[in-house]
Amino acid sequence: IYSLDFSWDPFGVLLRRRATGTVLLNTTVAPLIFADQFLQIATLLPSRFLYGLGEHRGTLLHSLDWSTLTLWARDVAPTESFNLYGAHPFYLLMEEGGDAHGVFLLNSNAMEVALQPAPGLTWRTIGGVLDFYIFLGPDPNMVIQQYQQVIGFPAMPPLWALGFHLCRWGYGSSNETWQTVRAMRNYQIPQDAQWNDIDYMDGYRDFTFDPWKFTSLPSLVEDLHKHGQRYVMILDPGISSTNPHGSYWPFDEGLKRGLFLNTTQGQPLIGQVWPGFTAFADFSNPDTHQWWLENLQHFHAHVPFDGLWIDMNEPSNFMDGSEDGCPPGELDSPPYTPAVLGDSLSAKTVCASAKQKASVHYNLHNVYGLMEAKATARYPSIPLPTGLGVGWDKICCSGLWLLSFSLFGIPLVGADICGFSGSTSEELCTRWMQLGAFYPFARNHNTQNEKAQDPTVFSPAARTAMKDVLLTRYSLLPFLYTLFHRAHLQGDTVARPLFFEFPQDVATLELDRQFLWGQSLLVTPVLEPGVDSVTGYVPRGVWYDFYTGSLVNSSGEMLKMSAPLEHLNLHIREGAILPTQKPGTTSEVTRGNALRLIVALSSSATAWGDLFWDDGESLDTFERGSYSYLVF
Repeated sequence: IYSLDFSWDPFGVLLRRRATGTVLLNTTVAPLIFADQFLQIATLLPSRFLYGLGEHRGTLLHSLDWSTLTLWARDVAPTESFNLYGAHPFYLLMEEGGDAHGVFLLNSNAMEVALQPAPGLTWRTIGGVLDFYIFLGPDPNMVIQQYQQVIGFPAMPPLWALGFHLCRWGYGSSNETWQTVRAMRNYQIPQDAQWNDIDYMDGYRDFTFDPWKFTSLPSLVEDLHKHGQRYVMILDPGISSTNPHGSYWPFDEGLKRGLFLNTTQGQPLIGQVWPGFTAFADFSNPDTHQWWLENLQHFHAHVPFDGLWIDMNEPSNFMDGSEDGCPPGELDSPPYTPAVLGDSLSAKTVCASAKQKASVHYNLHNVYGLMEAKATARYPSIPLPTGLGVGWDKICCSGLWLLSFSLFGIPLVGADICGFSGSTSEELCTRWMQLGAFYPFARNHNTQNEKAQDPTVFSPAARTAMKDVLLTRYSLLPFLYTLFHRAHLQGDTVARPLFFEFPQDVATLELDRQFLWGQSLLVTPVLEPGVDSVTGYVPRGVWYDFYTGSLVNSSGEMLKMSAPLEHLNLHIREGAILPTQKPGTTSEVTRGNALRLIVALSSSATAWGDLFWDDGESLDTFERGSYSYLVF
């Protein structure tokens, strides 16, 4: 389905799609540069419709107007044009006529991708090799499936992970956390999991809890379990290094076994994170996985948590490099430094020259979080990529950020509902709860010293609107769980951009303020203040109002929809069958309720749907055959 031609002068390769003759890659446009710490290759692009290359804040569709995207994991509040938390050197490109292809550069080093209006693109990395994978689709869904055949399919989440999660930094005590849980139950607002941020720890040290403020934490967790709810707490890779010898097992034992990142001198590299001076666990060392597991087991014996929130694993450091800075040399001061925030590879992280078991940090930085996730996955864990501040500008970018992660093979994703930093308003939080109820991962999270923003603190009208939209989410859990099964099995996206289903419709290529669940549920949220209507694109065909069943026959047009504060617009595509369930206040209660099907007949009176059903929490049920799969 493709042809590959080599050219000697000018030097390069040309990759063509045979069916259309479209040239997908043409690297003859600029010289290939291939040095030890500087590798550069450029290509022309067949169109301007380019997506991916994460993690960045901006629009889903990239601007090719001389913009540079840097990939070097960095802990910083999401800001346009900065390198952010993750590194995903993969792009999806929509060709003229609706075909799609993808390109993945398997390279973990610091890099930048320069976008040019030609249209063209230049890859520039400072280590490793040029190892490209080209995925020929030809439709966007298949490109993402093919990409995941290389990088691996996502784990199947337990059903409770798809319920509503509540968190904040600054509950202050386990009793205050408990009061919030009780208030949620009192108003019968659905909640599956309660989380705690770093304030549960004793002196911000991993694997401890505050003996005074969080003395009732084990009882709280026991109470959650009695009510069919779960507990998740935060964990950082920086291990406190200043405790008296013999008083803090995680550090003493890690030091004894030699499990921390070392300086070029062979001593543990000491940086600074929440507990003060810290050493950093070396997750590239298999022995570290065993030590990490033992620490988790010790803590679980006291606080039987259900999931782990692994944070600060860029790795984040409050110093640049270490307490002693970084040594001179070509790793910390390479001949070329990509356009990273702070202008240095060690800005708010560890020295690139730090020694790890597998290699130097220079090569491993962008996979540090992935390696921690692998170590942690011996326990059930939930990935949470990042948080967002408060504001109508933030609610807007949260949806497109969600769609970008779908392209990267990370379907369990969602922003901090109602925003992390700053104080929310009742209107903003209501609209964000409506949008957030359709994030694949739905968690309301807030920073310290700001007013509470969980559903119980608002007026009865707002509280009811939030409760209603969560009940809608819970009614759709069988449908959502099935979408995650398909993601786990073959790399389907869960939340997806409209152009994935309508690749021939050029009007969909720039849309990132609406999205679909699977093929068939269209979500059109309100992202502006002070409005009671929303304008959204409805692709060609028959769509049914989710609540009333009334039908919209669209020719592919922008439609103005009524959207009072208590209403989120949802439409079902013709030809779909959605498995639903009478919602309860937890996924466990919901599981036991009656199921029903919503059948949205196509204009030719046909419809199709499916349901994956297992016990909701055992590992590898599909692989072991312990499930039911039904097609309607």
